[in-house]
Amino acid sequence: MAALPVPLLALVLLLLAGCGGPGAAGQRRKEMVLSEKVNQLMEWASKRSVIRMNGDKFRRLVKAPPRNYSVIVMFTALQPHRQCVVCKQADEEYQILANSWRYSSAFTNKIFFAMVDFDEGSDVFQMLNMNSAPTFINFPAKGKPKRGDTYELQVRGFAAEQLARWVADRTDVHIRVIRPPNYAGPLMLGLLLAVIGGLVYLRGSNLDFLYNKTGWAFAALCFVLAMTSGQMWNHIRGPPYAHKNPHTGQVNYIHGSSQAQFVAETHIVLLFNGGVTLGMVLLHEAATSDMDVGKRKIMCIAGIGLVVLFFSWLLSVFRSKYHGYPYRYIRLGPCSSCSPGLWGTATPLELCWLIWEILL
Repeated sequence: MAALPVPLLALVLLLLAGCGGPGAAGQRRKEMVLSEKVNQLMEWASKRSVIRMNGDKFRRLVKAPPRNYSVIVMFTALQPHRQCVVCKQADEEYQILANSWRYSSAFTNKIFFAMVDFDEGSDVFQMLNMNSAPTFINFPAKGKPKRGDTYELQVRGFAAEQLARWVADRTDVHIRVIRPPNYAGPLMLGLLLAVIGGLVYLRGSNLDFLYNKTGWAFAALCFVLAMTSGQMWNHIRGPPYAHKNPHTGQVNYIHGSSQAQFVAETHIVLLFNGGVTLGMVLLHEAATSDMDVGKRKIMCIAGIGLVVLFFSWLLSVFRSKYHGYPYRYIRLGPCSSCSPGLWGTATPLELCWLIWEILL
């Protein structure tokens, strides 16, 4: 085999040195692919804060290497025939979070927000063995998602502020949530001030209504019932109204954990607390009013019935959230301090009838 001329041999050596061999070529190819993926994601993110993905886009931009960026993906089902109310509510908060990232100093090519709808990427749901929506998962820049990369929706709720804290914990990207202006609060405050001002103007010579104890007591009672039912927790955490099982279609209004709740659950608890309160008011009126004995007995029975019934339902809600709680009010176990046939196994109806017989 003839030897190469010295100039030609030097040229070949220079070319090999410039190319760096197969390893350097592979590295450059990876950098080119990565640059194309980042540029594509940045172009989409500049148009829409949340990038909609199907199966092909998800596998190419999220699952396939190389990747030096994290992707927060919301798996959801927004089509009307899916009837996922929670998905729509979570999507609104997710859009607020993504827009806050897009139009702030936190905007960077190290993190992107994406969405996979079941009707557009059912193969992705099958690939990830996912059978519920909505679900938020962080796909980190390196490695596979860990346990903490799946957002605990049932515990934290889907408020944009809670999602931002989770994103900061998983990616070190801190996003200050900026919500669109909501004029409902100022309008309601202005309406309230207008009503108060109108009452003062019309009844300026007689302000006795301001000293009405019943009115102030009713307002205070409404405030207490709202606070004790968990309305403030809902305002802070932003939980879903209810949860619909995607397999059975059953709607749950009571959360099964003591660490979370649904909006419907607070309404139910508010109703039950109101029933107990009304029963106590009737008992007080029966004991202190000047009505005839017959009407007072009826008020007493009605008050006892309301207290027993609604308090037993409150205990049922408590038992469903604190599993293993041994006590109930609907049907008590054997009583150690009284006759088992009297109070120990009495139902609410039996209790009301027994008290009616005592009053008669």
